[in-house]
Amino acid sequence: MTMLTDSDTVKHTRRRVKRDSRRKARVPNQHLEVPYIQRNIRPYELLTEANLDKIEAATDQILSEIGIEFRDDPVTVELFREAGGHVTKLAGETWNIKFEPGLIQKLVSTAPETFTQHARNPANSVVIGGDTTVFAPSYGSPFVMDMDKGRRYGTISDFENFIKLAQSSPWLHHSGGTICEPTDLPVNKRHLDMVYAHIRYSDRPFLGSITAPERAADSIQMCRILFGEEFVNNHCVIMGNFNSTSPLVWDGVSTMGIRTYAEAGQASIHLPFLMGGAVCPVTIPGAIAQNLAETLVGCALTQLVRPGTPTVMGSFITSMSMRSGSPTFGTPEPALGSLVMGQMSRRFKLPLRCAGNFSTSKVADAQATGQG
Repeated sequence: MTMLTDSDTVKHTRRRVKRDSRRKARVPNQHLEVPYIQRNIRPYELLTEANLDKIEAATDQILSEIGIEFRDDPVTVELFREAGGHVTKLAGETWNIKFEPGLIQKLVSTAPETFTQHARNPANSVVIGGDTTVFAPSYGSPFVMDMDKGRRYGTISDFENFIKLAQSSPWLHHSGGTICEPTDLPVNKRHLDMVYAHIRYSDRPFLGSITAPERAADSIQMCRILFGEEFVNNHCVIMGNFNSTSPLVWDGVSTMGIRTYAEAGQASIHLPFLMGGAVCPVTIPGAIAQNLAETLVGCALTQLVRPGTPTVMGSFITSMSMRSGSPTFGTPEPALGSLVMGQMSRRFKLPLRCAGNFSTSKVADAQATGQG
């Protein structure tokens, strides 16, 4: 029998580590080839079906008794009128539309449960919806910060650097959209540089402009140049991330932008920005009912324009400090809201976009790890 000494064991371990390192060097990094996460565990069901029924009933009550206000977009108003909405003209170019219980649910039923957003590199195309999870960088930061220049307004250089950082990470699957606002460029032109930066510095899917319908159209046209017009006509290659104006308002800039993406067969996300105590109830069930009402109406609009167009429910529910009026990111409420909205998205068979890594931290510390 041959006995191994401690020294022999150390040598054997070193040889094995070197051998494994050489083998890995010959094989591409497998984790870099995973374009999205496919969940193999059951989702956490926070509420029972009976409780989900109550929230959906509250949403129907909001839609049928209070309604949604639409501004500066008579075309959208006519689409909903023809679909069965009860339209009341308010002051100026403002309308209130009420929806009978079940109408909005019927309208969104033509939307696909899952869809593929194609990337410039086909290996990085992502499946959105169902049992897949797609991670993307944060969206809409007004400020940036680094060790050299500190906290400041973002520039196009910062924007490009964030895209490069996201591209270099194996843990992100999507290039995102407005990672920061490049304030050194004119507002009416910066969307061109932003979309071009996503195209040039990332080979992953990305979001387009939503700040005006003509800018949305520019974003789609740039994709036609990139992918080819025929491919874009038959595949989703870009998405727009649209915010409702909570509480219970869709403005014309957003609805016209939604219609622009839908007319081209491209996807859109419909995202209320809810802060409990400011623009929605402080209770999580009440906030979820309002969130559901606003996002489903946005999703329904896409189906009135082009049935079968990909559409995504959105959820951003957070609390607010009743003393200071500031958002209190990082509290348990947003996580609970996201879990229940996940249940609702599965109920309506629609993909869901929600936020993770909530935090009020101002520096890169342990608090900044947040919760999602």
